Amino acid sequence: MKVLCTRPYCTNPLNNFPELDNPNHLKTAQQKYCTTCGMYLILGGRYLPTKLLGKGGFGAAFLAIDRYSPTLRKCVVKQFQPEGNLGQRELELAQKLFEREALVLEKLGHRHEQIPNLFAFFPLLIPSRSNPNQQEQYFYLVQEFIDGQDLETELRQQGPFSENKVTEVLTEVLSILQFVHDNDSIHRDIKPSNIMRNSQGLLYLLDFGAVKQVTAGVGNNPQAKSTGIYSMGFAPPEQMTGGQVYPSTDLYALAVTCLNLLTGKDSSELYNSYNNQWQWRKYAPNVSDRLGQILDKMLLPSPSERFQSAEEVLAALSTPPPSPSIPQSSTTIQTPPNPLPSPPLPPQPVVQKQSPPPQPKIRRPSKPLPLFAVLSGAAFTGFEAVLLGIALQSALPSLAFNFTIGIWGGIVGLIILAVLTRTIEKIDLIIIGIISLGLVWYFPFLHKFILEISQLGKIGVIILPIVAAILLMMIASLFLLVYKFISRIF
Repeated sequence: MKVLCTRPYCTNPLNNFPELDNPNHLKTAQQKYCTTCGMYLILGGRYLPTKLLGKGGFGAAFLAIDRYSPTLRKCVVKQFQPEGNLGQRELELAQKLFEREALVLEKLGHRHEQIPNLFAFFPLLIPSRSNPNQQEQYFYLVQEFIDGQDLETELRQQGPFSENKVTEVLTEVLSILQFVHDNDSIHRDIKPSNIMRNSQGLLYLLDFGAVKQVTAGVGNNPQAKSTGIYSMGFAPPEQMTGGQVYPSTDLYALAVTCLNLLTGKDSSELYNSYNNQWQWRKYAPNVSDRLGQILDKMLLPSPSERFQSAEEVLAALSTPPPSPSIPQSSTTIQTPPNPLPSPPLPPQPVVQKQSPPPQPKIRRPSKPLPLFAVLSGAAFTGFEAVLLGIALQSALPSLAFNFTIGIWGGIVGLIILAVLTRTIEKIDLIIIGIISLGLVWYFPFLHKFILEISQLGKIGVIILPIVAAILLMMIASLFLLVYKFISRIF
């Protein structure tokens, strides 16, 4: 089984443990450590990361398996580890947002099928690699894995959505938001990349790290402020200026999401900052007046002028459009009433809009050979093989040469097998090597052969095994170079 190291600066995070492919051994194995940096690999004692899903400024997300579930259930492990030189205030805010996501998922996930469930939330303290006297702290959140793709990826692959498809997205996400808002929460980061469609077509709302909890009376407090957490281009004016947020704040972001899906354009191309107006209809001329008016009302700059709840938008969507009037005679034609014009857009603060940053393409991790394991195993095998040969030939000089070679080959084969399966590794190699050398050096009957054939004397017991270890390491290094060269070609 291949297990990924989650330490952010590990240079070779891929580790291979063939013995973990056995389910019984997987469930009973002790902690495993990264062969490159020594990081714990079995997180929380049960979660094994197998694939990097994405990485950002505050950490990374990994696909993992739960070794204690009967079906080795897949899950998502989010690691909180901010990068860069953050101040104490920024670091505390980032950690608070991460903990908030865990709290909201625990509160809402198991009560709504379209919000991922929380499985675990725990810290991890490990010795620092640079300074063993210090510790590094990481936080992990484990949640339900949704097998599918987000709407941003779907838009990039399939192109702009039809009106019917956007209406389905709008209706389904509104139902989720109605549940979120009814439970005194506001998401504050609605955008296509935070809406996931699973393999059965069901939509999920993700990333509750920016959720705002609504406390009693906060809506009547004009001084209550929102933290500056939002996605540029999707957030309404009150959120970008740090003001109070409301359920209609989420409705604004959802409307921008629908425009992005309808037109395939970034919000910066749809919003005219010169006159503070959304000008999206020229990119989607075939959208019905009813849907257009609903989206326009959701996009009004003042929160009080928008729909006040997801339930109101759902009611507007379910209201059938008026039927066109039938002409009464050949000479008199009744003109159908004009649809109600969209409410005029009041002045809106000029806000510099930016396109949402493009999501980086996630490269599938390569599969390099574990360098440290190969070289240390090769050195140990060469060292032990020579010591074993000296000891056997010294202790059993009367045995036939073929028989001695057979015993030697069998034991060396067992040594190679133990190294390959990681039965012995790291510090074990050094301990066993020292013990073996000490035995052969101390007992004359185990090293008399070297005294008979070599002019080095007893010191040959040390020199010859070291020479063999170096030679085998050189051969292993040459093998790795050839392997990497061939793997790059093919």
